Amino acid sequence: MTEESKPSAADRPPLRPPAGADGGRTRLGLCSVTFRRLPAAEVARRAADAGLEVIEWGADVHAPAGEPGTVRAVREVSDRHGLRCCSYGSYFRAGPAESADFPAVARAAVVLGAPRVRVWAGATGSRSALPDERRETVRCLREAARIAADHGLELATEFHGGTLTDTVASTVRLLDEVGADNVHTYWQPPLDTPDEQALAGLVELGDRVTAVHVFSWWPGNHRLPLAERRDLWGAALGLVAGRGVDALLEFVPGDDPAVLTREAETLRRATEQAPSIRHDRP
Repeated sequence: MTEESKPSAADRPPLRPPAGADGGRTRLGLCSVTFRRLPAAEVARRAADAGLEVIEWGADVHAPAGEPGTVRAVREVSDRHGLRCCSYGSYFRAGPAESADFPAVARAAVVLGAPRVRVWAGATGSRSALPDERRETVRCLREAARIAADHGLELATEFHGGTLTDTVASTVRLLDEVGADNVHTYWQPPLDTPDEQALAGLVELGDRVTAVHVFSWWPGNHRLPLAERRDLWGAALGLVAGRGVDALLEFVPGDDPAVLTREAETLRRATEQAPSIRHDRP
C-alpha cells in the first residue's frame, strides 16, 4: 500500500468497541441486500421508518467498491436518514485471485464510515478444500487483516456454506490460524439445523461473533415471518446480549419492503425480552 492510499487518522472509523462498551447493547439493523431491487435512498428511508439504527451496505448493488462516487452518495443517504453504517457487506473472497482487490474494498468501507468489512473465507467448503488452498486462504486473510488495520477496520467472515467458515469447528480453526485481533465472524442459523444444534454453535463461537444475520427460514430457504422462529431468535439474542453484537435483518419473506416494519418490530421485541445468557468459552 502506498502512503497516498492510506487513510488519514480523521478518515478512519473507530475499531469495534470491546464487549461492554455502550453497555454492550445489541444494535438493530438491516442488510441492504435484502432489497437489492430498491435504490439506496429508498432502502435507507424504509430502514429508518422501521426504527432501525444501523445498516450493512452491500457491495454488489448499492455500494460497489469500484465506484467511489456511488459509495459517497450512499454515505450521504445514510447520514440523511440518521443511519450508521455498521459494516460493509463485501463479496471479497480471500484467495490469490482477489488479493489485489482488497485495498479498494477497505477504502470504500472508510468512505461509508463502516468499522467492519464482511469477507468470505475462500470459495471452497471446509471438507473439500485441499491443504494448500486452506493455507492460501489463511495467508490472504492475514494480509487483508493487515490492510484493514491500517484503515482502522475489523474483518468478519461470513458464516456460510461453500467456504472455510461453513461449520463452527472450521471457523474456530480458521480464526486461530489467521491469528489477527481484528478478525471475527458473523453467525446465522445453518439451513435445516434444529434450534438446539444451531444455538450450540453460537455458544461455541462465543465472543468471536461480531454480528448476526437475522432471518426466519424453514425448511430450507423457505422464508417465514420472523415471529415463526421466535424461540430460536429469542435464545440467540439472549446469548449475544451485552456483547455489542449487531442483529441485522436479512432476506425477509417475499423480498417485500412492506413487511420490514413488522419484522423490525418482531426483532425489537425479541431483543427486549431476551434474557442475557452467559456461556463463556473455556
